[in-house]
Amino acid sequence: MAKTDSFFIRAEINAGNTNTFVQESIDLGAYVDALGKSVLRIHNIAVKYSDADGATPDVNATANATANFQVTTQSQTALKRLDNKSVIASGQMVAWNDTAVVGVPSVTSDSFDVSPQHWTNGYLVGVEQIYLGGQASTGFGQDCYVSVMLECTVETLSQSAAMALSLSQQ
Repeated sequence: MAKTDSFFIRAEINAGNTNTFVQESIDLGAYVDALGKSVLRIHNIAVKYSDADGATPDVNATANATANFQVTTQSQTALKRLDNKSVIASGQMVAWNDTAVVGVPSVTSDSFDVSPQHWTNGYLVGVEQIYLGGQASTGFGQDCYVSVMLECTVETLSQSAAMALSLSQQ
């Protein structure tokens, strides 16, 4: 398989603060063409949870808050478990504010359930669109944004292998 230099794809959702699932598509049409034998390999995903200005989102007084994200090969209407074949990556942030006023959390923790960097060779994508979805809890005192940056390369497979990959991810 021919490899190219890595490049970065960025995407963002406003996960809000209402426990409502939201999703945006990420167009990969410039990189993926199963008939043309071109596929995308995602090597790493970096995630940032922030407010609209890129700072730490406020958490309500003496409250906890959670934000979840997922990157999938199929459009979704809710968060999915790892047994769903469309899941490329998923994770969450948990925050706690132990003060009596809305503000920056006292404690935060974030983790990936799974991501391409957990695998020896990343995650191979054969579809022309993937999806960033997520939601944030009412514990946030403002909207919580989830931004992702994907480190990727484009590779060539045989036409039958590229098509089989594409069909398996739809």
